[in-house]
Amino acid sequence: MSEAGARGATAPRPGSASPKGRRRRGSPTSVGAWPVAFIGLLMLGVAVFYYWPIVKNIITSFQQTNAFGGDPQFVGLDNYKSLFAEPEIGSAIGNTLLYTLILLIGVPLSVAIASMVELPGLRGKSVYRMIYFLPYLAMPMAVAQVWKVLYNGNFGLINQFLRVVGVDDPPYWIVTPGFAIVAVSVFGLWCSIGFNVIILSSGLKGIPRELHEAASIDGATGVKQFRWVTVPLLTPSIFFLSITTTIGGFQLFDALFAMIGRGNPAEPKTRSLVSLFYRQAFVDSNQGAGAATAIVILLFVAIVTVIQFIGQKKWVNYV
Repeated sequence: MSEAGARGATAPRPGSASPKGRRRRGSPTSVGAWPVAFIGLLMLGVAVFYYWPIVKNIITSFQQTNAFGGDPQFVGLDNYKSLFAEPEIGSAIGNTLLYTLILLIGVPLSVAIASMVELPGLRGKSVYRMIYFLPYLAMPMAVAQVWKVLYNGNFGLINQFLRVVGVDDPPYWIVTPGFAIVAVSVFGLWCSIGFNVIILSSGLKGIPRELHEAASIDGATGVKQFRWVTVPLLTPSIFFLSITTTIGGFQLFDALFAMIGRGNPAEPKTRSLVSLFYRQAFVDSNQGAGAATAIVILLFVAIVTVIQFIGQKKWVNYV
């Protein structure tokens, strides 16, 4: 090989980076320690305020403590055995599942409402969005008091309306065991609509109008466009709401506390898993039993969420 040929084979081409420069740009340490510093602080907060309470709760669920949480004694699975031996555990799980299912009805209902609010050419869309979102901003305890008046068996608007349409003896909604949990669920459903509509409205705005125009040219009516264009492209938002609604349903407590309260004859039959946890941990001061109940709730939520994530592969379209 000639001397010129040897120089051409070893010299870098004009405009190309040197091997050393390429290694510097591609090196993961070229940005320094700043990412680690920022992410490390964030993860430290998450570990202290989210993961450590879960770990501590798991440890406590295997212990028996005094009323102030001191003198812990390891008792193995006794707290879990006592929990599933409780006569109320079956009704608490049933009430929680019923509340969650009724709350999930609000998702397709919200899809219909959001689709009507976002109809092309509809005037006053912002007003409609505000009307549906305002209940979500209101303080739940205050709204619950209004619903208690509506549910009142003697002078509530619901029973007054039922008497007008011919129902002679309407039920006392929030003091009758069979109706109380349904009444609370309807209240929860009403409270969830506003948040759902806002999320779905954002999803609807992300659907290109060209798709509806193309479907219209192909002869699709408004209903068919909703069924075959709008709903499939809205499934990521629907899936998100299904997850958050399910988790919120398993955390049922404040609505029961505000509308049913203590001393209500329907209260023993309307307890949820979280209200059972509240009674064990804060009324009976049995922190071990309360921690075991909290772990069972966590497992329920985790199992249902995993099932939802597995099932979403068959019906959610990420286009």
